[in-house]
Amino acid sequence: MKREKINILAIESSCDDTSAAVLRGKEVLSNVVATQKIHEEYGGVVPELASRAHQQHIVPVVHQALAKANMDKRELSAIAFTRGPGLMGSLLVGTSFAKSLAMGLSVPLIEVNHMQAHILAHFIAEDGDGDGPQFPFLALTISGGHTQIVLVRDYFDMEILGETLDDAVGEAFDKSAKLLGLPYPGGPLVDKYARQGNPDVFSFPKPKVKGLDFSFSGLKTSILYFVQRETAKDPDFIKKNLKDICASIQKTITGILVDKLKKASKQTGIDRIAIGGGVSANSGIRKALQQAEKDEGWTTYIPKFEYCTDNAAMIGIVGYFKYLEGSFADQAVSAKARYGIDG
Repeated sequence: MKREKINILAIESSCDDTSAAVLRGKEVLSNVVATQKIHEEYGGVVPELASRAHQQHIVPVVHQALAKANMDKRELSAIAFTRGPGLMGSLLVGTSFAKSLAMGLSVPLIEVNHMQAHILAHFIAEDGDGDGPQFPFLALTISGGHTQIVLVRDYFDMEILGETLDDAVGEAFDKSAKLLGLPYPGGPLVDKYARQGNPDVFSFPKPKVKGLDFSFSGLKTSILYFVQRETAKDPDFIKKNLKDICASIQKTITGILVDKLKKASKQTGIDRIAIGGGVSANSGIRKALQQAEKDEGWTTYIPKFEYCTDNAAMIGIVGYFKYLEGSFADQAVSAKARYGIDG
């Protein structure tokens, strides 16, 4: 599969964002994302509505990605797509489209693990750079569905050292926001108000979990009881203290993540730390990681905002590395809602 230029069309449809990107090698030529606003009125992602919206968006999104990249589909070297993990209905749309397009163009098909892509997004070339972290490094993958500390030995040699036993960190933010009466998606709003509040006004207990695993269900319960107790005393308590509550919640969640990272770093002797996933866009987590870099002597890697949330560029960079290895899928490949990062 030798070509002077490796052009990858990547498709991401794991949840409620339809995205297509075109990469030439490790360089992103276009990265188009169509978001679905319909879920806001339901307070969360509705799988059936998500899959229908993907069907509506996928053709125009791919067309726009090719147009922005000034790329003819006949110039494509391969089609990469998200196989999983994610919502089955959403994954099926992207998988079916990618398989059909690859067959029609007679180019290789490349299946990609969504969570691996969040990690390998660090290797996207930006401003002439694209080397990414030196192996081995530790990756903290944080999203609405995942919270994991991953030992990354090579592009496709990854081992989960710790993960959440219940809620993911993204759920903890969103559920906390819901308890405070904030609309969906609440996580970014907690971050917004936290930047204006005092994180030391209120305190919440950190769960005691052995090893490198996480738990956020107990924190959610403690916030619920806190809100019920204080609003019983003063119905306007949340309105009066919203910024400080959000700041205190964010400080607690951030502290849980950083404490586990410090433990993982000491256990492995690795001081190169990368984060990925939608929650890595959180400003409090970014600041805490930058502070830990100074305190612990780490080298930290924080992705650009556009590569934090679900996007096809990160699928494309994995597709590029797999293309170099000749790691292609056949037409029998199927979507996989549960798909471990380590295989």
